Amino acid sequence: MNEQIRAREVRLVGPEGEQVGIVPLERALQLAADVDLDLVEVAPMARPPVCKLMDFGKFKYESALKAREARRNQQQTVIKEMKLRPKIDPHDYETKKGHVVRFLKAGDKVKVTIMFRGREQSRPELGYRLLRRLESEITELGYVEAAPKQDGRNMIMVLAPHRAVKASAVAATASRGAPRDRAADESAAPAAGETAAVGETAPAGETGAVADNSGE
Repeated sequence: MNEQIRAREVRLVGPEGEQVGIVPLERALQLAADVDLDLVEVAPMARPPVCKLMDFGKFKYESALKAREARRNQQQTVIKEMKLRPKIDPHDYETKKGHVVRFLKAGDKVKVTIMFRGREQSRPELGYRLLRRLESEITELGYVEAAPKQDGRNMIMVLAPHRAVKASAVAATASRGAPRDRAADESAAPAAGETAAVGETAPAGETGAVADNSGE
């Protein structure tokens, strides 16, 4: 920038993006001084290097604002987990379905795990029917990203929010002025049957998933 530029001549771009042409470095520095702007190298590897007349302080400030806004609008992909039993009580099912709905509305993916124990392992169709029922009841919010599959004693299905639902969640986060902060995460601490999101740490005193004894 300015006197730090070592090239003998530069390809000069004006403050409004207009092409001035190739000029000696001394001439470019004089033009910058005449309009009270900085001479900034924007393509140092070009031959000759490309320099632009600009207010470098203002440029850095606006770049920082844009980066901050991008971070504010960015939402990290989070995977929540909900564990159910194949013979879950109807009330517990509705409660846990409510958690799945809340996660999807927040723009998060949900890994739904059916846990089989003992003789239940010989009845995988019970878990399959339960997952398909859940799928049919959340179709307005999400879709099945990974179809149900057996994984040892468990059966797993992954739900993801529709694009419009996720966009709405991102917009809601941006309207609050900042991405989900630590306090917000703590207020949304995992309830019974939930586990902490991938890459997150469960609040002190919690261990993530709470054993689900319903339906036994």
